Amino acid sequence: MIMKRFVTLVFIAMILLSGCSMAPEYHRPDAPIPQSWPEGEAYLDMATRDNMMAPPTLKWDVFFTDPGLQWVIQTALNNNRDLRLAILNVEKAAALYGIQKAELFPSVNASAVMASQRVPADLSRSGAATTSEEYIVNLGIASWEIDFFGRIRSLKDSALENYLATDEARRSTQILLISAAVTAYLNLVADHEYRNLAKTTLQTQKDVYELIRRRYAVGLTTDLDLNRAKTQVDAARGDVVRFTQRIAQDENALNLLVGSVAPMNVLSVELSGIQGLHAVSSGIPSEILLNRPDIQAAEHRLKAANASIGAARASLFPRIALTTSVGTASSDLTGLFGSGSGTWSFVPQIVMPIFDARLWSAYDAARIESEIALTQYEKAIQTAFREVADALAVYGTVDQQLSAQESLVNAVETIYRHSQARYTKGIDSYLSVLDAQRSLYSARQVLVGLRLAKIANEVRLYAVLGGGDE
Repeated sequence: MIMKRFVTLVFIAMILLSGCSMAPEYHRPDAPIPQSWPEGEAYLDMATRDNMMAPPTLKWDVFFTDPGLQWVIQTALNNNRDLRLAILNVEKAAALYGIQKAELFPSVNASAVMASQRVPADLSRSGAATTSEEYIVNLGIASWEIDFFGRIRSLKDSALENYLATDEARRSTQILLISAAVTAYLNLVADHEYRNLAKTTLQTQKDVYELIRRRYAVGLTTDLDLNRAKTQVDAARGDVVRFTQRIAQDENALNLLVGSVAPMNVLSVELSGIQGLHAVSSGIPSEILLNRPDIQAAEHRLKAANASIGAARASLFPRIALTTSVGTASSDLTGLFGSGSGTWSFVPQIVMPIFDARLWSAYDAARIESEIALTQYEKAIQTAFREVADALAVYGTVDQQLSAQESLVNAVETIYRHSQARYTKGIDSYLSVLDAQRSLYSARQVLVGLRLAKIANEVRLYAVLGGGDE
């Protein structure tokens, strides 16, 4: 009979769990950005964009088809410590959510007590020393708050949203890691190409210097031309050393990101040897940005703040707690479970806050925190729109820059050959050759930089549109 009453009381209390919620109803705020991407001379036309695939539907191992890039990304995902910390933070948030969710349910504990006490004769009512023993076994609920006004459920919802925000932060970290690892790889390949260009230029300058030195020895040229040629040799030698230093630093950066030493056989010799990346689309309309993990995380934090308002509101209302137990007690161990030894207790408690300024301050703080979260959410969307717009501007113009630069390199190469031929025939001074050499070297360096910018921007566009996490 006692156990039946106990179960009935617990069942009634569970029904009370379906009480009201004090949290404001959540509505996703309107995105504070235009409905479509920027248009103009710097951007591709809409028809071209529509033929490309959006990042959320494109996995990183499909987008990055180059074997070297795939090795770099997979190794980084396996070894990088920043990503490992992000994953551990997700697991921690999941555990905290489990703790908060468990507050909704009663904590049932079993206890067994054996007490023995001796009372001396001068303190005993009977005038003789007595020894008493007591044996108790209980099964009960200790101070379980019945969530009638939704305070605990609001805290649970807040913990859930914080957990989801942490998981989105893990996704964002993974995308940033992929982007950073690929960029480090591209920088390393580009600097190898820069150094090869510097070495080729150095050898050419040495050959020219040797030719001028022989002409100077027989009086066919001046000391000024000889020293001008020497400056070109020294400049090229300095560039070789400079790019050698940059390569070492690039290798250190790449090794840190991937968590191991990158084997040289996975590297491409030059940027043009990297297999083409999958074409991506910016997506129409711009609401595709709402799928970005950092924006998803900001929205989850906004929902968490919204739930915290509910918890703060509920704190202004009465709290109902229940302490109850059933068990058996006896002064003799053999009679502990005998007939008539059953015990039970039922202690409901209600606490009504009359005046507590801290509760109102906590409510004000929760509302302000919600406003802060909303502002951060809107800022995240605006920042994302700016990042995509910038990447689209590069995406729509870099091919034209490359075409113009390749034409410039070809033209400067022709000028250099003609200048060198005119100098050899004694028609022109070495100054024109020197100017053509400098222009050609600079133009080739710019061409390498544009090739790097094109590939790096494709990677950036893929990342800022929210792809690359799976």
